[in-house]
Amino acid sequence: MTAPTDRETFRFGPFELDVSSYELRRRGRPVRLERQPMDLLILLVTRRGELISRADIIERLWDKDVFVDVETGVNTAIRKIRRALNDPRAEPAFIETVAGKGYRFIAGVDVVRPSGGDDSLVMLAVMPFANLTGDPEREHVADGLTDDTIAALSQLDPERLGVIGRTSAFTYKKTRKSLAEIGRELKAQFVVEGSVRSEGRLLRTRCTMNRASDQVQLWSQAFDRELTNLLDVQRELSVVIADQVRLQLSPERLASIARRHTRDAAAYDFYLRGRRLWNQLTPASTRMAIEYYTRATDVDPHYALAWAGIAEAFAGAPMNADADPLVMGPRARDAAGHAVRANPALSEAQHVAGQVEWFFEWNFVAADRAFRQAVTLDPSNAWAHSMFGHALSQQGRHDEAARLMEKACTLEPLSSLHHAMASQVAFQARDHSRAVEHARRAIVIDPEFWVGHMMRGQACEQLGDTDLALDAVATAARLSGGNSKPLALRGYLLASRGETASAREVLALLEDVARRQYVPPYAIALIHAGLKDDEMTFGWLERAVAARDVHLVFLPVDPKWDGVRADPRYRSLLERCGFDRAGR
Repeated sequence: MTAPTDRETFRFGPFELDVSSYELRRRGRPVRLERQPMDLLILLVTRRGELISRADIIERLWDKDVFVDVETGVNTAIRKIRRALNDPRAEPAFIETVAGKGYRFIAGVDVVRPSGGDDSLVMLAVMPFANLTGDPEREHVADGLTDDTIAALSQLDPERLGVIGRTSAFTYKKTRKSLAEIGRELKAQFVVEGSVRSEGRLLRTRCTMNRASDQVQLWSQAFDRELTNLLDVQRELSVVIADQVRLQLSPERLASIARRHTRDAAAYDFYLRGRRLWNQLTPASTRMAIEYYTRATDVDPHYALAWAGIAEAFAGAPMNADADPLVMGPRARDAAGHAVRANPALSEAQHVAGQVEWFFEWNFVAADRAFRQAVTLDPSNAWAHSMFGHALSQQGRHDEAARLMEKACTLEPLSSLHHAMASQVAFQARDHSRAVEHARRAIVIDPEFWVGHMMRGQACEQLGDTDLALDAVATAARLSGGNSKPLALRGYLLASRGETASAREVLALLEDVARRQYVPPYAIALIHAGLKDDEMTFGWLERAVAARDVHLVFLPVDPKWDGVRADPRYRSLLERCGFDRAGR
């Protein structure tokens, strides 16, 4: 079935036919129309004034190998269109019947062409596949199919199709909300639903695509595969779903999708289990995720996605869990290298390579190059957009960073993490009101997410509301599980408002912990900066350089360091951390 290539809106009478959204509207309100009548209406309108034969219609609406009463089908489709348009056959305003020949669209049509940009994207959300097998051990299979379908669709035609990211999609796991509500909240025109169930030795995967505005089911299909052949399912799903949203796939894109995963079923299963654990974002689940990822690479040493997962876990540990960067860095670097060598065209591999260059190597030129490649390879990779924006912001490239963060939040509208990172980027650009706004969104999405509270605290302090800032940071510290960042920020805030004794209590606490385990020297330096003790501040920053403390990437733009920014020692630190090579 050949789809129209124009992405135009056609206006006739009180109606609008929006091809990109696959929607008919009457004075702005959606008109319910099933798939075959909609396809026929698009054919008639796009070839308006022409006589469309019944043979043309049959070829367009039905595959040649489908055995149905197509004559009755054509009549039914025409009747449903006339009913939707309130267009009587005897005195038609829109569709003329030419007896024995076919049909002609006779109304005048105004064509509205999009100006381009993100507003012209078709947005699609993939809901978490439901595990109907009755076996909780198969939950990772359902989650994995969801992840793979999102990732595969993201690569098909990024200029025309945007795919809502995983974090926002999984917010709706086991939801009771209607598809219309989900579509409005995610700003998605289409919603894909799926389920998996066991049928003896087979796993049956059923997938449907629905138009969100009126919840009309446009397509449904079931796939029966042996449990060892799950690897083929996501590729087939992506191809079929893409056809339904009127995309044309190139052989190159299909090859890219095929290369995304291993061909070994055991390695694939280990990866799915690891990914499910990683997405829980706790220290314990991260350790188990690394174990499963490692087992996947033991089975298939060339499994790029599994190597990228290992690298991501190690690279994030110094920020998320105060892990020692001198220990985590080599492990992250090794795994990222394996990922890139195994598949340099994989967005996740390039993204984590950029993260390693940014956090551990302080090579911002190389990091920019890898991040840029990651978002080019997969424009729907929200995490890559977010990290790239963060890195650009720390180089003072705030306008570029803001655009990337806006894109990340569009792709993941219900991700507290992306809104928290957007708050940090706005804070570094000294747009503190915007920083508070993003932090509040992060907290509304997930009131237990400590980073959102910390972002709110630091922005409120810059706006002069230190009481609210301290309350927010106290909440962050309580929820963080002992992370040094909210503790250090609390010490800094107390010192800045003259509560020296309380600030020194926080300082003593961190110094005591540092005697038993790694604590980022940057955290202790920050409290000394609040106390205006320049010698101790620079002494601890020197220790941070020696420890390759990943938090030093905040130095160029964080307002909390303004009190020592004019000191020549500060410029020396920036140069040794690589910011001279980044154009700072």
